[in-house]
Formats: sequence, structure tokens, C-alpha cells
Amino acid sequence: MNEPGKNPAGGGVRLVRIAEDRDGQRLDNFLLGYLKGAPRSLVYKIVRSGQVRVNGGRVRADRRLEGGDEVRIPPVKIEDPAAKGLPSPGLMEAMAASVVFEDARLLAINKPSGIASHGGSGISFGVIETLRALRPNQELELVHRLDRDTSGLMVVAKKRSALSELQALMREDGGAGLRKRYLALLLGRMPDGVMTVQAPLHVGLRQGGERHVQVDPGGKPSTSHFRVLERRGGHSYCEVRIETGRTHQIRVHARHIGHAVAGDDKYGDAEANRRLRDKVGLRRLFLHAASLEFALDAGRTPYVLNAPLAPELVDALDRLG
Repeated sequence: MNEPGKNPAGGGVRLVRIAEDRDGQRLDNFLLGYLKGAPRSLVYKIVRSGQVRVNGGRVRADRRLEGGDEVRIPPVKIEDPAAKGLPSPGLMEAMAASVVFEDARLLAINKPSGIASHGGSGISFGVIETLRALRPNQELELVHRLDRDTSGLMVVAKKRSALSELQALMREDGGAGLRKRYLALLLGRMPDGVMTVQAPLHVGLRQGGERHVQVDPGGKPSTSHFRVLERRGGHSYCEVRIETGRTHQIRVHARHIGHAVAGDDKYGDAEANRRLRDKVGLRRLFLHAASLEFALDAGRTPYVLNAPLAPELVDALDRLG
């Protein structure tokens, strides 16, 4: 079996047998790790076209692999990472300063808004590429992703065993083993108490490969809980807890209930965003991944990780009064 990351642009078809420690990993995430440097769009293209097969059959990108599965990987041409150079000094400095927790197994950062989780679609360097450039001798893998425009807590595994255990927690009971808490400013006056939104979400692709998510009866089950913390300037500063981690989930659920996330230029209210930009200087999406709770070692080692609210969001709240 070829080792992940070795000879990624080899000259022929490769048949890779899945090791037991990768049991349960999604096919797309496995391929992204195996084909180091491959753009995400390329990975999805070779899966959709049937060039990637599992045990001889066509599969979807979200297929969960099992130990012993045989994956057929076609020859692909991947740009040598060295040809891209290194992330900019500013990005390297920002990523080094963003670390909020580290131990032998995990690294947690407070991701700034505007930085993608990983490269692809015209982006050379995201969080994971920049961290690997900072720590070239360390094996680092993303545990989960955040939207480019969302700031806050992201966890990176330093050991394969930790990645596998966290991925198992993400699969259990719809991800109940990972308790995620976000902070968001929603437009307008939300009702008091907790508003639970259970609206299935479907991810579609627009021309150019841009993802656009909408509520759709045929979509995947998705649950978000919104709770107002404060009223600010006619808007609602909320805590959001999610039971599922769908693409753009909070943003689409917020729009679905008529209270879009402030500063959301994809699913939000352009006129309200303009007023907030002029009045309080809010120039980004007001959505922040604030904390993550989970336990490793079969529940024996609890983690409670926190990422302080980004300074520009604190400033916007203060100006709202």
C-alpha cells in the first residue's frame, strides 16, 4: 500500500487498502490527506466522474470508509507544493498568534475571519497549509472546518489516534459528542427564550463551483438552537448551539427564521448590512465559533476549549450600545 502523501502524482492507477485506524473516515477527507496538495475541486471531480472506486464500485464523496476497503485512485497531476512558495509572513504571523490551546494530541486556534480552512478554488494557503508551513516536521490534520468568513475555534489533530476518536465523536448521535457554541448577531428582534430550528439543508453548486445552501425537504436533517443574550441597537446578540454541522447551517437557518446573521453577504440583507457598516463599522460576518466541549479516552479526558470574540466584533457590539 502506498503511504498517504507519498508519490501523490504517481504515473498509474493506485489501489489503496484502508487501514483499521482510518475506519469511519469520509472518502473525500481521506483523498485530501492522501493526495497532498490536491485542490478540493479536483477530489470531488474524480469522485463524481467515477474515477475513484471503493471495492470496485462507484461511490459518493461522503462515503464512510471501513478498514480493509480497497480504494482505486486514478493518476492525478498535482502542483508541487514547493512551487507555491510559502504563505505570506503576515499570514504565518497571524496563524502563530492564533493558538489558544495545545497539548500532545491537539492544537486549537482562534481563526481570524477571511482565512479559509484549507487551500483550493484559487486559494493557495488556508489554515492547515499555513500551520504545516509553520511546523514542517509535525503531522497535522484538520478535525473540522469553519466557513472562510466565520472566526473562532478550530481544532487540529497532531496524532492520528486523536483524529480518529474525534471523527467518531462527530458521527455519534449526529455529532452530540462534540458540543459547539457560536456567538452571532442576528438582524431584528428575536423572541426571548430558545428558538429551535429543525430545517433540512441541501447543498447546491452554482456556476463556478460556489456552494449555495437552502432549506429543502429532501436535504439533510439539521438542528440549531438560538438563544438571545442581549438586545443591541434593535438587533439580537445570540448564542447558537448546533446539533449538526452542515455547510452554512447557522447562516441559512437564521435567514429561514427571518433574522439573518449581520454582515452576511451571501444569505443576509444587503441594506441592513450597509447600515451596520456605516453605523458601527461592521465589515464582516458576525459569526464566531466560541467554544467546543468533548471528551477523549472513552470519556475519561474532558476538553473545554474557548476562543475569545474577535476584537472587531467586540467593537461593533460596543458601538451598537
